[in-house]
This record gives sequence, C-alpha cells and structure tokens, in this order.
Amino acid sequence: MTTPQARPQTSGGEFPRFDRLFDRPGRLRGTAWGLWGPADQLGTLNHLTPERVLAARGSIVTGDVVPLNLPLTEFDPPIIAHRGSIEHIVFGLNDFHRDDRIDNLFLQASTQLDGLRHFGHPDRGFYNDADPTRLVAGQPDLGIQAVAQRGIAGRGLLIDVGTYREAVGRPIDQTRNEQIPVEDLDATLEWQGSSIQPGDIIMIRTGWLKYFRQGPDRSDGVLRSPGLRQSEDTAAWLWDHQVSVAASDNIALEAWPATDSNLTVDAELTGTMPKSSHSGMLHRILIPLLGLTIGELWVLDELAAACTLRGRYDVFLTAQPLNLLGGVGSPANAMAIL
Repeated sequence: MTTPQARPQTSGGEFPRFDRLFDRPGRLRGTAWGLWGPADQLGTLNHLTPERVLAARGSIVTGDVVPLNLPLTEFDPPIIAHRGSIEHIVFGLNDFHRDDRIDNLFLQASTQLDGLRHFGHPDRGFYNDADPTRLVAGQPDLGIQAVAQRGIAGRGLLIDVGTYREAVGRPIDQTRNEQIPVEDLDATLEWQGSSIQPGDIIMIRTGWLKYFRQGPDRSDGVLRSPGLRQSEDTAAWLWDHQVSVAASDNIALEAWPATDSNLTVDAELTGTMPKSSHSGMLHRILIPLLGLTIGELWVLDELAAACTLRGRYDVFLTAQPLNLLGGVGSPANAMAIL
C-alpha cells in the first residue's frame, strides 16, 4: 500500500493518515512538512478551500452573530505572568479630538490564535523546517501576517464537551489539569448529533473559562485547566479529521500544566535540553510537526446556549488576526454567524 500524496496548496485530494506520516523518509517522518509545498506558511489552514468556505454558507440559518472574544483587558493581573497587562492611553490634540494607543500589548494574553512560529519541536525544529534564526521581528517566515493576509473563514463546529460530561454524570473537574481523551470528543459529537467535516474550525468547550472568570482559588500560585490529553491519539484525531483550526475556552487547548503527560523528546531524555514548563506539551506536535493553528481562551458559553437552543452546533465562523509582519500570535477577533 502506498501513502496517498497531497497536492501542494490544496486539500482537495487524498491525505495520508496520521500513522502513515511515520512512513515518510528522513526529517519528514511524522510531519506534514512539504505536503502543501516546501514554502508553505499556513499548514492545516490549507484545508479551508474556497469550495469548503462556500459550502459553509449552509450553516447560516438565523443570521445572528455571536462574538467569541474576551476583552483585551480581561486579565489584570495577567493570567500568565510573563504576559503583562496592557496600558490603554487616550489623548487629544485639542478639546475636540481623541486618539489612543496601547502599550505593553501581549498578543496572546486574551482570546488568541497561536501562529506557526509559536512552538518548535526540540528534536525536529519549526514547521516546514523553517530556519529558526529567521523567526524574529521584521522577518516574514511563519509570521501571523500570512494568516491575516489569507483570513480565516469557514464552517465552525462547537464540541460542547463540558455540557456533555455534565449530562452523563461525569462533570469535568475544573480545579485540576484533567486530560480529556478523544473518546470524549467522539461521544460529545454523537450526543450532539454532529459530525466533523474536512476543513472544520472546531471549538472545544470545557466550561473552564466560565469557571475561571468566577474567581477560583489560586492561593498556591498554580494555574490549572482541563484540556485535551497529551497523546499521539489526540494529534491523530485532529489530523485525520482534517481540522483547520482547533480552538478552546481554556488556557492551552490541551490540559495545563502538562505534568501528567507521557510525551517525551530526545533532547530532554538525553539532557541536551533542560526540562521546562513546556515539557510534555502537545503543542510541540500540533504546531511544528502538523502545522495546526490553535485558538485559546475563546468565549464559548453564549455560543453553546445558542447552539443548544437551535439544536445544531455548526456555524459560519470567521477569525481575523492582526496583520503583523513576523508576529507569533494575535488576538483572534473571532465571531460565529448562526
């Protein structure tokens, strides 16, 4: 059996399943590198073909719009210490004029998209074997501007794991880094009567953001949230469904911190790279090896209520990151049209 080959810059043809990626030779083993061409900057966003965007019109029924973004000023003090709080300054050149600026803006401090230069794999490198020395301000390689200049629009699908787990008597424990397996994603889809289509922008609702905004106890100084299980099974599920963007209402899409992860890298096992807070993270597979754009801290509670009321969970979804040359991430500017 031969591995199906992808056509560069499109997802109209057959794609190798996740397990067949490990049949690829040399540095391509286990990666999506080159499947959309050697200069590709978009990764799984290539699944959002014009035909799929056009077909997503069928998800618009009422025309109601649901924004999915937190305020930029939501977290003060910041939810992650190294991402500081913004300073918004309003000024005028005279009594009848106003202008403003934002200082100390961390682009991933609120509802966000992670670009493809956000994470590299310690053993393999950055997506499509990008040169790490060029992943700096002012250089375009893997920058968020590539996403901004393309735009994100297509069929969005809410996967309301939080409500499903409550309905079956297994509520998610919001106080710890519970790992959510793909079996729960499949069970939620069946419970909702939903199915994933290639190119979907999936939104996984855990219920954590609602819980966190109510002010949980963080007296020990540790930020915790449930999220996707750190496993190759999770990566395979996302890849094999040809998900274009995977977003969630938690801090990292995956469970955080990744202290219960079994994922390892040779650099840490051999001691050539010290372990860190990134050790065991699924990010290291999804972003650099598969080219998956990730969304975090998306506001999904209002959307979940609306989807429940109308009895369907697919929407037309748009997200427009900032057109910042060489940007690592961006506010998501996401909205769902029902």
